[in-house]
Parts: sequence; structure tokens; C-alpha cells
Amino acid sequence: MNDILKALEYINPAQLTYQEWVNIGMALKYEGCSVIDWDNWSRNDSRYHDGECIKKWESFNGSDKPVTGATIFQMARQNGYKSNSGYELDWNDEISVETEEKNNYCRQIITYLETLFEMNENVGYVTETWEKDGKYLPSKGHFDRTAGQLIEALSKCNDDIGAVFGDYNEKAGAWIRFNPLDGKGVKNENVTEFRYTLVESDDMELSEQRRIIEEMKLPVACMVFSGKKSVHAIVHVDAVNYDEYRKRVEYIYSQCQKNGLPIDTANKNPSRLSRMPGVMRDGKLQELLAVNIGCKSFDEWKNQTETINDELPDFENFGEVWENMPELAPSLIEGVLRQGHKMLIAGPSKAGKSFSLIELCIAIAEGKKWLCWNCAKGKVLYVNLELDRASCLHRFKDVYTALQISPENLSNIDIWNLRGNSVPMDRLAPKLIRRAKEKNYIAVIIDPIYKVITGDENSADQMALFCNQFDKICTELGTAVIYCHHHSKGSQSGKRTMDRASGSGVFARDPDALLDMSELTLKESIIKQLENNAVCKICREYLERINKLSEVSQDDMCSEVRMRDIVYKNISSAEWDMFLKEVEKARKEVQKRTAWRIDGTLREFAKFAPVNLWFDYPIHTLDETDILKDVAEEDNRPFYERATEKRKEKAEKKNNENKVKFENAVALCNAGQPPTVKQLIEYFDDMSEKTLRGWIKKFGYMIDKNDHTVIKYDENINAHDHKSYGQEQTAE
Repeated sequence: MNDILKALEYINPAQLTYQEWVNIGMALKYEGCSVIDWDNWSRNDSRYHDGECIKKWESFNGSDKPVTGATIFQMARQNGYKSNSGYELDWNDEISVETEEKNNYCRQIITYLETLFEMNENVGYVTETWEKDGKYLPSKGHFDRTAGQLIEALSKCNDDIGAVFGDYNEKAGAWIRFNPLDGKGVKNENVTEFRYTLVESDDMELSEQRRIIEEMKLPVACMVFSGKKSVHAIVHVDAVNYDEYRKRVEYIYSQCQKNGLPIDTANKNPSRLSRMPGVMRDGKLQELLAVNIGCKSFDEWKNQTETINDELPDFENFGEVWENMPELAPSLIEGVLRQGHKMLIAGPSKAGKSFSLIELCIAIAEGKKWLCWNCAKGKVLYVNLELDRASCLHRFKDVYTALQISPENLSNIDIWNLRGNSVPMDRLAPKLIRRAKEKNYIAVIIDPIYKVITGDENSADQMALFCNQFDKICTELGTAVIYCHHHSKGSQSGKRTMDRASGSGVFARDPDALLDMSELTLKESIIKQLENNAVCKICREYLERINKLSEVSQDDMCSEVRMRDIVYKNISSAEWDMFLKEVEKARKEVQKRTAWRIDGTLREFAKFAPVNLWFDYPIHTLDETDILKDVAEEDNRPFYERATEKRKEKAEKKNNENKVKFENAVALCNAGQPPTVKQLIEYFDDMSEKTLRGWIKKFGYMIDKNDHTVIKYDENINAHDHKSYGQEQTAE
């Protein structure tokens, strides 16, 4: 550093451009000089402003290609400076035993601090020790000074490290914490940034440790020889919080183990101490070996590592399997889903998605139809995340009863009640796999997934990782995974089926089958028809009991009014009261029913026609009468047709509003008398004469050629004169 300051004396700041002056400051900071050095030198320039150096100094936060001391030496040599030290290291230069810099112990610590810390961050360090069983152990140490304060003190101490950090026991060495602290303590909760972890191994030769670290391209910020048996690699973790820090450190350690580097796992905590470079330990230097080697960041290193160690299957030559094709997985839901694949049911609230999944459970357990699709028979696991245990069990029984399916295979249904005990999917999946390993399920149904989502559901990469958990279950258990998710907020009109599920599009694109439920808006005429059919059915049952049904014509059977009249004439007054109560109950049941349409996006099968159905609590039933056909076709029109209709409706509404506005103006602007064009223009204030004349004609008015007033169109007036006047005359 003294050589740099000597070289600086050969450079006149008054002869430099602003950028050259800034470069000098950046180089001084990089080489461990203080802002005072830069400020004192800058005072030789008439352009100097008090405080400017300090303000600028704080903005120098490092770079991939920093300005180093070499810049100062080069500029100084141009002015006659000759160096005796030979020190001109660049960004990625390694500090090794062969360089004279090895003997500049303070310089090693300064480089370490500049590499790991911002100047305003508190640094924890320990020089005091105590002895136990022949070993020197560190004390709590200090944490009240910033990296900038330490660097400034080191730059002035003439290599007297004890004057800066306090005297240390040269048999024990000294320690430093590699993550910044809050100045209040040295525990994990005092760490302010989770940037680095310590990779250390005591069980192999030093050269072998370093070789593996370098071959792995670990993102090492600083590498320090401990003075004994190990290399301390301060490795980038770059975590946003403690939870992510722990996960990333575990990943780093596991990769080191896989690559033959046994790790001291006691180094996981972010407030961990490491060996301070530049101090002696039992006759050997705790030496800074290298800075900024390997990958630049954790993310870059992880991506590279997973590319090399992907554990993926080998390529397969298609020609070799052409004559021996593997069998396709059998269908679980005929024409929709294969066994071992994934299916998502998406829909809005109140669609009865959970009831549909229970219906599917029962269909698979009994080998029956689910809606219009045949199902394979086998064992199924229903993972209940939302209902309490009693409600869930009662719901299963209610659905069984409503479906009128004989419960002959109840043992095929297992229910895992997790309300109040659910965990994120990345933790749930391995627990589920372990418990279900020997159960031979052909389907696992998870209801609903919002309870176990990990990460931001709008993030494609996070949701891709989330959906990968379903793949693990499918692969490990050889089962299908079926789950449901809700629609996004707002209108779904105009959206494609696969774009309606809330969150990232990954939800819709990941499963092998997507069934989307959308509600159909029932017109009053359809509701009336349903009520008519329900009442007619009750009437037929009454007439059949009294043997009068054969006397009713086919036309009468379709008319509620006629059937009610026939029933009234054939039963007693007491029976009639009972009949009316049944009719009222039937009407209410009709009004409670909701209509739905299922569309499918399938990976393994051809697209099926939309399925129309009713949700009549607690089950869904097919619309076998095609009463919903017209509703479905209307909702199924292409987007551009719906958009055109909306534009027409909007234009018609605007036109009606303008007509009312114009007629009001004609009636009011001249105290009830027919107004002139000029009076109307003045009334509207901001309307052009051209627009007004267009309204006159458009809304059935004309201009009287005698007194030039605007009046209702009259066929008895010469149309030619009216037209000519309306086009050629100006406002009166």
C-alpha cells in the first residue's frame, strides 16, 4: 500500500478528467487505502470540494471488473515513477506464497474485508482465547466496528494487527465472522445478510481439498489456509432469509460429499467463525490463498452442477424399440386419464368440486361410471385437507346414498384427514409416499391443493417445482394423482379453458388431463320448463296411484296447468293440500339446482364434446334431456362473435341514450316550441353542426323549410326540399 501512495505522488489531480479522478478513488479503495488518502491527494486540485470524496467513496461498491492499483502504477510511470516492489495484482490474481504480498499481513485482511463486506457493515472477529483440554477456544469477540473502520485502521497500523484487532495468541491464531452483523451480538439472529457459508474439511490433504473445491467450481469469495489441516472456503450462498440459507447450505454440503469432500457439518450456522487471514497460528500463517474463484454466484453454480449431475436417464434410440413398443398405461377414467398420470379439476366456488372428487372416489372404488365416463376398479386414497373428519365421512356416505350405489367395496377407499395437520407439498409428498408404498392405490386424490401450495402461485418456476411433487407421487407409487384448484378472480368469459385456473399457467399445462367446470346462466324460460317438468312428474305419480293415468293424453302430460287440473278433480281436499306442499317443495328444489359444463384439455386422448350437467346437492347428474344444449352452445361461441355482440349492444345502448338526449333538447331548449338548428347547437354547447344534422335525420326529425325549425318527420312535406335544406343550409 505504501508503494501505491508513493506512486500517487507522481499524479497531479489537476491534470485529470473527472472520470480519471474517480478511477483513482476506486483503485485506492480496492487496494485498501483510506478515503483520507484520496481526500488529501485531491486537495491539490482547484476543483476540490470539501466532502465530495467521502460521498463518492461510499458509492464504490465493487464490480466484476474493478479498477485496481495497476491503474495508479500505470499513470504514475507515465510521469517518471519507478516501482521497486513489483506489486501490481489484478482482479482474479491469486495471492500465493510466491508473492511478496504474502508478507503484508494487513493487506491480506484488507482484501478479505473488501471482498466479503460493504464498508458500512459490522464485522465480528475474535482475538481473545481460553484453553480447555489443551485446545484454544475463541471467546465471544467483538462486533461493534464496520469493515470501513477496520480497513482504515489497518491501512495506518504499519502491519501491527494487534493495534487494530487486539493482541492475539500466536499459538491459537485469530477468527473472523464472514457474514455481516447488526452490531448487537454474534448469534444467528444478529446476522443481517445471509451471503456466505464455510466449507471446511479436515480429513484429507490440503492440496486435495483445494483441488476438489476448484474442480467443483464452488462460488468461493475467499479461500484461507487455516494454519493447520484445512482450507477454509467462504462460499456464496446469496440467500434472502435464514430458511433459504439453511436449504442452500444443505445443498452445497451434499454436493461436496458427492464429490468426495467430507464436510465438517458443524459449520452450518451463518454466524460461524472462520480463520482470519494474515495472522500466525502455531508458527504458520493463516494465509489468504485466493479471492473470487469458481462461479460468480450460488445460482450460477447450482445450474452448472445440476447440468453435470442431473441423474437423468440416458438417451433412447427409437429404432431399437420400434418393434418392441412398451404398453400404454391402462385407462383409469376411460377416454380421459391413464393410470399413473395427473388430472386437475378446475372451477369456481360453489361448483361442487369436492363433491365431484368424492363421486370419482366412489366410482373408482366400485368400478362404476363417473358422470359419463367408465372408471377402472381399484383402491383409492382421498387426502382431505379442508373438512373436519366427521364432516368428511358424512359427506362420503351422503354421496354414496344420493348416487344410489350399493357400498360393496368400501374397503377400497382410504381417507387421510389432515385438516389442521397439513404441511407444504414438498414435505407432504415424501410422507404420503412412505405411508402408501404398500397400499397399491390406483388413484390418489388431493382436495384442495391451495392448502399445500409452496411458493407464489403466480410464479411459473415455483409452481413448476410444486407440480413436480405430483410427479414424484406418480412415479414412486405408480398411481394417478387427481387434484382440484379454483378459478382466478373475475369473469372467465373469453378465456381459454386452460387459462382459467388461478395462478401460473403451469397449473393448466402440467397435468395430463384438465377438466374445467364453468357455470351456465339459466334463462327464466328454462327454469319455468324445469318447474313444469317437476310438477308434471308429481301429477303423474298421483294419477298412477289412483289408476287414472291411462285416461290422460300425451299432450296433457306435458302441461303443468292441465295436469294440476286433472289431479284436482280426482283427489280429496286433504290430498290436494298434501299435493300442493309437494309441488312447492319441487319448485324450490329446481331453483336450488345449478347448471354446469365440463370442458376438457387432454394430453393422451382426443378432445371430448362438452358435458352438461346439474349440481343437485350433494351430487352432479348428467343433463340427459339436452335442456342445457342451447345454453352451452351460446356460451361456447367463438370469442370474436361474443365481442361483436357486445360492441353491438354497447352501440345500441349509446344510440338510445343519444336519442333520449336529443328528444329532451327538442322539447326543452325553446320553451316547448320547435327549436332551430342554431338553438339546438347552443343548447348542446360542444356539438358540431354536422353531428346535429345527422341526429335530426337519424332520430326521425326534419327541418321545416318555412320557418327552419326542427320538427318530427312528416311524409306530407316534400322530401327533396327537406333533404336539400338539411344538407346545404347553414344554421340559422
